[in-house]
Amino acid sequence: MEQPGWNPTEPYDTYRYAGNLPRRGLLIDGRPALSGIDPGRIARYVLLTVRDPLCAYDEDPAAQLARRLDDAEQVGRSGMFSTYSGTYRGVGVTVASGGSGSPEAELILHELIEFTEADTFIRVGGSGGVHPRVRPGDIVISTGVVRDEGMTRAYVPASYPAVASYEVVLALSLAAGQLGCRYHQGVTRSSDSDFVGVGRPGAGAYFQPHHRDILDGWARAGVLNGDRESAAVVTLAALFGRRGGSVCSVADNVLANRRFEAGAGHAASIDVALAALVHLARLDEQKAATAAEHWLPAPHEHG
Repeated sequence: MEQPGWNPTEPYDTYRYAGNLPRRGLLIDGRPALSGIDPGRIARYVLLTVRDPLCAYDEDPAAQLARRLDDAEQVGRSGMFSTYSGTYRGVGVTVASGGSGSPEAELILHELIEFTEADTFIRVGGSGGVHPRVRPGDIVISTGVVRDEGMTRAYVPASYPAVASYEVVLALSLAAGQLGCRYHQGVTRSSDSDFVGVGRPGAGAYFQPHHRDILDGWARAGVLNGDRESAAVVTLAALFGRRGGSVCSVADNVLANRRFEAGAGHAASIDVALAALVHLARLDEQKAATAAEHWLPAPHEHG
């Protein structure tokens, strides 16, 4: 419960330019301008994908995932994002695709959080292995994310933890185990640079001495994989009282000299994400039935 007299929007309310700005964001023909979504047709559970050629998609990933849904319809389209809604095993699902990186993830998340009732956001995508025990074709379920990108620092200091929802982690893990996938739980690192920032050479083999320590340093810290969007999804979801998580396939591992395999494990990561939403729906039904704020396993009966 909020404390009497405390107003979380006070900094903006007293901002000298507040009257010059649309408080909720830009609209075009009554719809959020960047995504073009119809807010009333967005499901509670949202899968966020990236148009990533390294995942070996045959088409736009949102359209490809929509083929797995029943009664799927396009509910948003813009020059940046494609969005579809349908059902999977009776559970309402929305899937959106866009460009790569935290800044682009911010744009779709802002409009979904501001204009819709969606409360669960899961990043489904590809990644590179960091820790030597992670192999191409494996799946990483993020328990937390190193915020080594710039966008989330515009919202909160770097010391703020990017912790995935335990309910999302549980549902993803249940799904991966039941499907027999090779999966790991642990820490993901998100960065902006996809070359020197992850220990890979830039154009003309550009490299600085400190780039040589990036992979070794994070592997020693137990980081499993690296991507560009998980920090945005997990951080913004937590800041705005939603649930965030990430499930990523692994395409290579430089430390372990495991070469790049386009799309390795990615079909399995999609399977896991969809199955996890069924588990989440059941958990949410259990919470609603008991009016509980958080899901907990049933206590063991003794005697």
